[in-house]
Amino acid sequence: VAVLASGNPGIELSQAPLVLSGQPSTKEEMVDAEHPPAKPHWYERYVMPCLAELMGSTVFVFLGCLSVVENTEGTGRMQPALVHGLSVVPIVVMLENISGAHFNPVVSLGVWLIGGMKLIMLIPYCIAQLVGGILGAALTKAVASSGSYAITAGGAFNVIKTDSQIGPALGNEIILTTILMLVVCLSAANGQTKSPLAPVCAALTVAINILAGGAASGPCMNPARAFGPAVVANYWTYHWVYWVGPVIACLISSLLMRFVFGDRKMRLFLK
Repeated sequence: VAVLASGNPGIELSQAPLVLSGQPSTKEEMVDAEHPPAKPHWYERYVMPCLAELMGSTVFVFLGCLSVVENTEGTGRMQPALVHGLSVVPIVVMLENISGAHFNPVVSLGVWLIGGMKLIMLIPYCIAQLVGGILGAALTKAVASSGSYAITAGGAFNVIKTDSQIGPALGNEIILTTILMLVVCLSAANGQTKSPLAPVCAALTVAINILAGGAASGPCMNPARAFGPAVVANYWTYHWVYWVGPVIACLISSLLMRFVFGDRKMRLFLK
């Protein structure tokens, strides 16, 4: 889940004042031209965004796992779908101007592939997200009832039980994660289609995908969400599906943005 905002350290934004005909247009801008703003501190450029990804991933995974562990009988997929989806909005709005609000390793990879962030931040972002997933799952274990925790494997993805389910589950992860990635890229990163409703679009997509494909694979769409509870609950059965599917989806969506749907700055050809 992600929204690329002006606070994303990978997006280059000009700090220069507006200049008309070679001269500052107002007295205030003239002062700014004479005393340009100081460059962001290294802490704001490199450390704070990773801490924001850590905190956002922790909160998202905690709420998501808890919604599965404490899912009341009879609600089916409704409770996890709503919690995973609705939790995206406040977390993204709170942290988007600090880190871009990715909270998902494949989103960070996709953002880098379409030119939305610097390579130097990619690995730190992914590490922060995975550690956040572990912390969120640990918090779930600390507050959940032991009986419910054991039955649900701590919120880990345990839908796949046999080898015959691998194909449909993997396809489900690829398709639904591709949809999510395209929603994120088109509503938050693409210049022609960027919208202030990007957090809402991402949240609705997460909820809809879980309601639509919950029986096939979960779905996960986020390796950090799968990795955290797998570590804490030590549940690794078919865990690789929740990495391979989203990564393939990330590559597909990035190719579509680079060659088909991206704006002139993002597209590689036919500009």
